[in-house]
Amino acid sequence: MKIRGHIEEIERRRGATVLVISATNLEIELLPPLYDALREIGHVPRLEVVFSCRGGVVHAARRIALLLHDFTDHLTFIVPHHCESSGTITALAAREIIAGPVAVFSPIDPLLQTSPTASNEGGPLGVSAQDVRLFSQMSKDWFGLEEGEAKLKALSVLSDSIFPTTLTSFYRSILEIQLIGAELLSLHMPPGSEAEMSKIVDQLLFGHHSHGFALSRGDMAALGLPLRGDPAIEDLAWEIARELRGLVGAGARQAIEDDWFDALIATRSGSRRRRRSPGAPGSRWEAGDIE
Repeated sequence: MKIRGHIEEIERRRGATVLVISATNLEIELLPPLYDALREIGHVPRLEVVFSCRGGVVHAARRIALLLHDFTDHLTFIVPHHCESSGTITALAAREIIAGPVAVFSPIDPLLQTSPTASNEGGPLGVSAQDVRLFSQMSKDWFGLEEGEAKLKALSVLSDSIFPTTLTSFYRSILEIQLIGAELLSLHMPPGSEAEMSKIVDQLLFGHHSHGFALSRGDMAALGLPLRGDPAIEDLAWEIARELRGLVGAGARQAIEDDWFDALIATRSGSRRRRRSPGAPGSRWEAGDIE
């Protein structure tokens, strides 16, 4: 994995320490190796995180963001490509975000994973909180129901199709993400910005019509997030991302029976990689060199 030169060049240009995090899924289990890497670095004035993520657990996103913030006075996220779902939540903690031309962020509305059953055969395997929230509006717009009638019908139909406490869990998840988003934004936004923070989080929660909507760096800047361009850094981060695509993720395997790495944490000194094996119940972290 030839990324040391790119890391060192970013550090030279930015006057900062660089940490690379790439994960197919953010999980709480990433905290121990991340903490070890940060302890080796120590508290630094500026920490630049080259970040790649396709999603994950909201609680893990929060804890990763808070841990990174604990080790620096100025946290920057460098996003060459994927930073979606829970990855977008993590990036809210950054005082500065440098995103490349093909950087992909996404809405942060929670998803309920469903299992195929006789009653929902052919239905979606994942339902967004927005799908539930807008059901009554859809009934009103498409079928001409009065607003009050649409809401009552929607509640009845949803309660018959989704267990009532699951609906409550959706609602609690929304409240939780609103609190987490505001907490992470408050790490770098000035006191008195509560209304602005709420607007940013609510737009990421409710402002788009699909969870997979690919938000650009321009979209994120329009929300009021601290996006800035730096073509030289973007080019270096893109080269790192190209190397990571050949190493991290099941798609990097040559054959279905091969092992693969699903997470990597790296500095100029080396890397920690989590190896998974087909059919194995767990995973193991191992040290790796970088060139």
